[in-house]
Amino acid sequence: MRAIVIGAGIGGLAAALSLRRGGHEVVLVEQTPRFTEFGAGIQLAPNATRVLRRLGRLEAVAEQAAPRGELSFRSWSNGAEICGYTLGREVDDVFGAPYLQLHRADLQQALAAAVPGGSVLLDTEVVGIDQDDKSAAVTTASGERLTGDLVVAADGIRSAARQWLFGADEAVFSKTAAYRALLPTAAVADLDLPDTGIWLGPGRHFVHYWLRRGELLNVVAVFGTETAQESWTALAEPGEPLRAFEGWDARVVRVLERAGRMYRWGIYTRAPLARWNLGRVALLGDSAHAMVPFQAQGAAQAIVDADVLGDCLTGADADDVPEALERYVRRRLATATSMQARSASAGEEFHLPDGPEAEARNARMAAHATEHRFLPVAAAWVADGS
Repeated sequence: MRAIVIGAGIGGLAAALSLRRGGHEVVLVEQTPRFTEFGAGIQLAPNATRVLRRLGRLEAVAEQAAPRGELSFRSWSNGAEICGYTLGREVDDVFGAPYLQLHRADLQQALAAAVPGGSVLLDTEVVGIDQDDKSAAVTTASGERLTGDLVVAADGIRSAARQWLFGADEAVFSKTAAYRALLPTAAVADLDLPDTGIWLGPGRHFVHYWLRRGELLNVVAVFGTETAQESWTALAEPGEPLRAFEGWDARVVRVLERAGRMYRWGIYTRAPLARWNLGRVALLGDSAHAMVPFQAQGAAQAIVDADVLGDCLTGADADDVPEALERYVRRRLATATSMQARSASAGEEFHLPDGPEAEARNARMAAHATEHRFLPVAAAWVADGS
């Protein structure tokens, strides 16, 4: 069959590879003129890396990842450890796939390298989708009509396809923003940072981990704000993150001082849908289930979507497409919707004020780490399945 995939982000690229693995022709349509480096760090639990292995891309991705060490949850004020985990070989041994941390652009490039260039249409905006009983098609801004047996819309949190299929609904601002920076290793070598640190405090949290074989430190400071655009390139006000983390452990403050001007990414979500498909058209990734990033599962859920979609369409013919897409949604919707809720809940837990609730959270986390030393609480429940 012939599938048209809208969007060449992580979800769209993974969908293209999964569908090609199932024997189908794929046309990948992307509105930007080229694959460019954007974003910063990304964490992939075994539910995602297991899919990358099936797609033949795990080795290429792992080559770009940071060395795997320890994850430490810390208290905001003095850096005391709440609990710790290993992200190393024990994860592979238990779940059959690694936990990886890498640059988002490196993941995208590793996926894009496996998609034949002739099947990718860059600088091509989709302005409409239509379908009938036998086929589905997209119309581009230039007026070209591309026809296939199905359309997969992986067009992100601002998905136009979602609106065309199910009517207008707006992305929802979480009233939080992530302030991001990348620092060279030498800039923080004297700070005695944990390999991966998540520092929890009232109304905010701070995350850091290594990228690109340990050459860069990815820094993310998350706190509330009344307004912030959903953008990888918007700059924060000078000194804004540093003021927000005044009084925190000295290591956090030093990192923010050395980060200088940071990028501000407003965190938006989409309301859960009762269905992601209509006839021969289906949503995938953020277009279906955009979530806050506090369980590090946004991209992973899109990758798992792609895997299940490819599996449901393997061996199918054109007449089978609507039912195959129904199976895809039945297998994925409940899990992804639950992850949306879990991610939101994690953000609330991370930001508890000092006092009995925070103390109870810390005790729960410490107990979990004692039982599950090999995998952080944020990923434990998804590591052994989709």
